[in-house]
Amino acid sequence: MGGARRKARRAPAQVQPRLSRGCRGQEESRWSSPACAAFPRPLGWTPGTLVIQVFHEQGILFGYRHPQSSATACVLSLFQMTNETLNIWTHLLPFWFFMWRFVSTLRVTDILNDSYSWPLLVYMGASCVYPLASSCAHTFSSMSKNARHICYFLDYGAVNLFSLGSAIAYSAYVFPDTLVCTTFHDYYVALAVLNTVVSTGLSCYSRFLEIRKPGLCKILRVLAFAYPYTWDSLPIFSRLFLFPGESAQNEATMYHQKHMAMTLLASFFYSAHLPERLAPGRFDYIGHSHQLFHVCVILATHMQMEAILLDKSLRKEWLLANCKPLLFPQIAGAILLCLIFSLSNIIYFSAALYRIPEPELHKKET
Repeated sequence: MGGARRKARRAPAQVQPRLSRGCRGQEESRWSSPACAAFPRPLGWTPGTLVIQVFHEQGILFGYRHPQSSATACVLSLFQMTNETLNIWTHLLPFWFFMWRFVSTLRVTDILNDSYSWPLLVYMGASCVYPLASSCAHTFSSMSKNARHICYFLDYGAVNLFSLGSAIAYSAYVFPDTLVCTTFHDYYVALAVLNTVVSTGLSCYSRFLEIRKPGLCKILRVLAFAYPYTWDSLPIFSRLFLFPGESAQNEATMYHQKHMAMTLLASFFYSAHLPERLAPGRFDYIGHSHQLFHVCVILATHMQMEAILLDKSLRKEWLLANCKPLLFPQIAGAILLCLIFSLSNIIYFSAALYRIPEPELHKKET
């Protein structure tokens, strides 16, 4: 019996090492202040308390919220310094900026008659959806283990909707002269829809491997987002490195280059877990890789939006004369199919969370 008790006490140590006494003291004094007393304290600061493994991030030691927080506590945590606070705000504030740009564009566009602007409006609308979904996912992911997974399933679906919005805008305004009205151009958006279905399914599935096979989980998730981005960017690669054509040689090129550079930098931060992996505990609240990833993604979207706006304006005459515009049924059909199949993926994997026994989902592979 005594051996069983000792084994039970040692079991949590397989999840995450205990915090040092000095670190616990620092967290105790920080969160016992009157200013923070009304907020839920981060898990991991009290003596003997350990972060549940499914919530633990590599190189992040402090600032975790309680893994069974209420919705109210999650909302209040926006104003509490946890390791998620800046993850939320680095997408919540840009959401309002992109929404302002979207509404401003709507006000000066004749939506019913200006079919040339429809792809732009779809893209700008999608650029508002993904930062909002990301902010909500980071806000409410601490309500439970299953809630965490479902929040990020929805986040992945929103990212893929944005990927499709980018493809629609690229098809309408960005394609180099040499690829306009080719077979590749004709099937470009249709295959982008298929990519969103595969990407959403693959990224959702990767969460089931998060604890048992973290290396494979990361590879699948990076692949899930890199593949549709690469497909969407093929016209850009052709335009920048091969044969842009006369109409595509304009001021937008610089913004396309900046967009690609920021996207590569975002991918690096997402994959490398730097700098927190080199100095665990030093970047828990400010400066860890996911915050830097968020900032780079937003800057990349801003550069992309500027490039699309310039191409739409500067190439309008040439595109209207030489390119078949996307029709409303094509645009609406692509968005509708993306929503149907992505939501089907999300519902399927969300239901699977409750079908699979918890030990099978969360146990660490030995």
